[in-house]
Amino acid sequence: MLRTTFSALAIAVSGAVVADEVNTNNDTALDMERIVVSGSRVFESIDEVPASITIITQQQIQDHLKVNPELQSLLSQIVPGLAPDTGSSSNSGQSLRGRAPLVMIDGVPQSTPLRNGSLGVKTLDPSAIARIEVIKGATSIYGNGASGGIINYITKQADTDGQLDGEISLSSRFSAVKLEESAGARVSAAVNGRTGDFSYLVTASYEENGVQRDAEGDILGLQYGLSDSVTENYFTKLGYDFDEEKRLQFSYNFYSSQQKTDLGDVVGDMQKGEKTYAVHVPPALQKQGKPQGPDGNENITVKYTDLEIFNNTQLTLDAYMQDIENVFFFSTSLANPEDGYSGGQSIIRSEKKGARATFNTVADFDQVQATFIYGIDALRDITSQPLVDGRMWVPEMDMKSVAGYLQTKWLVADDLVLKAGVRKESIDLAVDDYRTLKLCRSGQQCTTPFEVKGDTIDYDATTYNVGVKYNANELFSPFFSYSQGSDISDVGRLLRSATVSDIGLIQTEASIIDNYEVGFNSQLDDVRFEFAAYRSTSELGTTNTFNSKTGIYEPVRAPQKIWGYEALVDYKINAELNLVATYSFVEGKNTKDNSYLGSRQISPAKFTANLNWQPSDALSMSLSYLYVGNRKRFDIGENGRYSVDQGPITNYNIFNFSGKYQFAPNWQGFVGIENLFNADYFTARAQSYTYGGYNVKGLGTTVTMGVTYDF
Repeated sequence: MLRTTFSALAIAVSGAVVADEVNTNNDTALDMERIVVSGSRVFESIDEVPASITIITQQQIQDHLKVNPELQSLLSQIVPGLAPDTGSSSNSGQSLRGRAPLVMIDGVPQSTPLRNGSLGVKTLDPSAIARIEVIKGATSIYGNGASGGIINYITKQADTDGQLDGEISLSSRFSAVKLEESAGARVSAAVNGRTGDFSYLVTASYEENGVQRDAEGDILGLQYGLSDSVTENYFTKLGYDFDEEKRLQFSYNFYSSQQKTDLGDVVGDMQKGEKTYAVHVPPALQKQGKPQGPDGNENITVKYTDLEIFNNTQLTLDAYMQDIENVFFFSTSLANPEDGYSGGQSIIRSEKKGARATFNTVADFDQVQATFIYGIDALRDITSQPLVDGRMWVPEMDMKSVAGYLQTKWLVADDLVLKAGVRKESIDLAVDDYRTLKLCRSGQQCTTPFEVKGDTIDYDATTYNVGVKYNANELFSPFFSYSQGSDISDVGRLLRSATVSDIGLIQTEASIIDNYEVGFNSQLDDVRFEFAAYRSTSELGTTNTFNSKTGIYEPVRAPQKIWGYEALVDYKINAELNLVATYSFVEGKNTKDNSYLGSRQISPAKFTANLNWQPSDALSMSLSYLYVGNRKRFDIGENGRYSVDQGPITNYNIFNFSGKYQFAPNWQGFVGIENLFNADYFTARAQSYTYGGYNVKGLGTTVTMGVTYDF
């Protein structure tokens, strides 16, 4: 592991300094909202992008961090089209427009699409992030795994002219319903500076959670839980400017978040309205195996930029390495009594090595400015899912990918934006011979193991995108886009559930997603309105069905269509008060049998509102509201139970509050209250999932209090 060397470097550079966040630039929120990089891999005005984009600014990140440090919660509150927060460490069921998003840090993929464990959102501490860019809808601009779009964490940069600069933040989070054992502690810090042509930024954070309690004061269930979790993140970014045009940058990220607890679950039944909650139990009844969660995930990136490699052309070269090890909970569903296993605990391991070359050429013609973005991507991704006890559940998948692409943008008379692009990708996925596991949910429910002949599967896909946006009148700026994505995500789920003896007979074909979107933006004095409607179709999807004979959830591949719409209103009421409200609706079906998709993909309607009040430079307050609607599409089965992810969802309402006060030149105090009115509710995922242990209630009223020191 690379942890020892580089975490030591992070600590050495930062000393004992720990900070919450660094102001990486002086851009206003409006400026930030007009810049996006991940959609086309270069900086461009957001008004020139014919697609729905959400930019989460550093100020929004700061405000939400005072309420909840989890990025899932932040994204759910601000991004229309993203499913509600799960209230846990797993983002399973938190889809983007009904499909899985690709999570990235500065353009480097963090998700593990070959075996999607739904932990990709939790890869970086918010204190290291300058802003978050969310590009919605299928895209192939970054390759495999982006069937729902892109969530790109843009990390901070050094912003000082030479002197050392930084912050230290200390805070505690605790239950206001029942304080006992709930108090946790968080310390975070950042330092940055510049010496001549050399710049540096180091952030570090460490957090220990106490137990998390629901509205009745009971400890939340432990499956993917955050009670007694220990989270640490060390991020380093070093840069050297050869001259005004050439720059070399190195960044390293280490992230770990594991639950280390002596509690045990009391398992309830969602269909009877019973929650799963945790209590103190003897060691024999405590959670078995290794602590669940990311066990020291690491990223290294080296990036070289030349703003004028040749006439009117910018070059960006980057290479990256990644080592991921996500540990899951102990499950009796992984039992094999015949060989002495009462259960098992799986690990998703993924090692990525990639390199990319991106060129950006600008040409001016009469009344037309043309931009050409082109390059080559290469990636090797080796992913597997073994069990802690040594058994192999998903064999090692060795994916090699090479892709070339061209993206063009034509700005005509400053008002009409035309975009068109193509990506040609070749993927080889090699799997050696393997044997599927014998797994027993009970003595009468066991899978039949198979010897499966390995092979190398070749995928060749050419995907296209076109878009148009017209900006002549700010009262009505319409856009239309069509984009394709090529997706071979979660092949591991297919391999581990194989029922045939040859990998060539397993339905592992790539899914081509066609995404259509139409919308508009309007600006009227102090009100901005955004609306988008979309539809995406795919020849193949991956849903689940329960095999009552084996007790295993097996993949079902069937054509799908997903559709929906989103709206946003941003109203600057006066100089002190601002309101942002969003509404999103999504629905989807398997078109083969005209049946609705379950909640692993489709979330209920969502309404959010964020009211921000800043009566003075020293004082600001925010009140946020989340409404999650009903979704009751499925009938109960003949056995009297709902299937897989088809439980009925009943609406709920959540209010949060945060505030900060600058009480001295370098000192700031802050407070945040999550679930202000102590709503007693099950999250949308908890209501709909019939898998055991997911029926955990939402967090009761929880308070965060802290102080920040600037230097």
